[in-house]
Amino acid sequence: MLKTVSAASLALLFTGVAAPALAQSVPDWSGPYVGVFGGYTQPRDDRNETLVFDRDLDGQYDDTVRTSGGNDAFTRYCADQISGGAKPCDSDGSGVEGGVKLGYDMQFGRWVVGAVGEVAGSDAEDSVTGFSSTPAYYSFTRNLDHTAALRARVGYAAGPALIYATGGVAYGKVENSFVTDNSANSFTVTADEDDADGYQFGGGVEWRLAPNLTFTSEYIYSDLETGEYNIRVANNGTTPATNPFILAPNTTGTDMTRSGDSFKTHAFRLGMNVRF
Repeated sequence: MLKTVSAASLALLFTGVAAPALAQSVPDWSGPYVGVFGGYTQPRDDRNETLVFDRDLDGQYDDTVRTSGGNDAFTRYCADQISGGAKPCDSDGSGVEGGVKLGYDMQFGRWVVGAVGEVAGSDAEDSVTGFSSTPAYYSFTRNLDHTAALRARVGYAAGPALIYATGGVAYGKVENSFVTDNSANSFTVTADEDDADGYQFGGGVEWRLAPNLTFTSEYIYSDLETGEYNIRVANNGTTPATNPFILAPNTTGTDMTRSGDSFKTHAFRLGMNVRF
């Protein structure tokens, strides 16, 4: 996805640079534009996120997985990804994103209003890990593959600059994954929804470099509500009856998922627009 976006971005940028400049003495922000952008994206960690369990398989994730002695089988959680070794957690890493946009503005005096649609590729990821007393780790990760957004924009023209705020709806495609070093149980994915819907808002500055070419710098916050991704923990054929996940009276197994259902990111972008 990112390779495709990069190729499209280069082609669009060269087209913009080659476009003939229109003679005008005062910047006019009215009209359509196309642009490319890229930058840095950082997932917003939810330090209170944990794993949740459906021990009686009633569809409600409100149970505690307990040992045969009655103790909580899970000792701690971290809202990050597992790094191996002694099983500490690494912070969710920052990533990059790149995309293309299409917009239209109308100017009223110094005020500018408009709308912009965009598509972006991303490699942002968000994880949560739980640790059992066995000991073992259980790590859920969401990878944001790409997003699409449609936002309104309101700005104020100040000389060659347009200072603006923006906000609107967003959609994302998410890839879910699960890893564990527990070899005593079997693990089966029972639900895997990859669509995410939500909103974006932010602001930035667009700077006129030439009559038909502008430079942009902006910040965008995204909050996407993700779908279900559930794991069934069960007997692998040799699992002892005292295993917390299959302890009587329910010997079928336990459903497990992460407590948070949102993917939140901070993005800092630079870009170029060609205006017509």
